[in-house]
Amino acid sequence: MKVVLVNGSPHEKGCTYAALSEAAKTFAQENIAAEFFWLGNKPLSGCIACHSCAEKKRCVFDDRVNEFLAVAADFDGFIFGTPVHWAGASGALTSFLDRVFYAAMCAGLRSFYLKPAAAVMSARRAGTTATYDQVNKYFGLMQMPVISSQYWNMVHGSAPEDVQKDLEGLQTMRTLARNMAFFLRCQAAGLKAGVPLPEEEPKIATNFIR
Repeated sequence: MKVVLVNGSPHEKGCTYAALSEAAKTFAQENIAAEFFWLGNKPLSGCIACHSCAEKKRCVFDDRVNEFLAVAADFDGFIFGTPVHWAGASGALTSFLDRVFYAAMCAGLRSFYLKPAAAVMSARRAGTTATYDQVNKYFGLMQMPVISSQYWNMVHGSAPEDVQKDLEGLQTMRTLARNMAFFLRCQAAGLKAGVPLPEEEPKIATNFIR
C-alpha cells in the first residue's frame, strides 16, 4: 500500500512539509509506504476549461499536473497539504486540484475512485477551517472517502520549528495517518473477501436552465 503526500506550499521544506512529515513517519510505523510530491514554486496555470483533457487524457498544459496524473493510479491514498493564504488554500494547490480532478473526470480516469483522501492545513494563526472546507469539497465530487483525525487536520506556526512545538497539531497528523492506514487495510480486506464495489449508474447531468 502506498500513500502520496502532496505539498502545496511554495517552500519545499516549510511548515506544510513539517506537518506532512509527521504523518509520513507514522505511515512508516504502520508499514504503509509514503511518498512526497512537491508542486514546486514555478507558476502553475489555472484551468481554462478547454476540455482538451477529454481527448488527450491529460492536461493541455504540460507541467506538474500531468506528472501527477501519470503516477496517481499507483497510489492507494492521498493527502494534500497546503499553507493558508488569505483564509484559503495556496493558489498553486487550488490550480493544481482544479486541473487534476477536472482532467480525471473528463478523461474518465479511475485513479481516484473510492481512494481515501485528506486535507492538511498549515497556518500562523487562522483560516484553517475555511481551507479545510474548501479542499474537502474536491474529494466529495471525486467519490473519495474523507479521512478525519481527532481534530481538524491543521498545524500552527510561522516556521517549521514552530510546528514542532504544536504538540496537538503533530498528534493530529499521527492520528490522521493511523486512521488512513486502518481504512486502507479494511478496504483491502473487504475486496479480498469478495465485497463488491458499489453499483454505478450512468451519470445524469442536469442544470436549472430549461
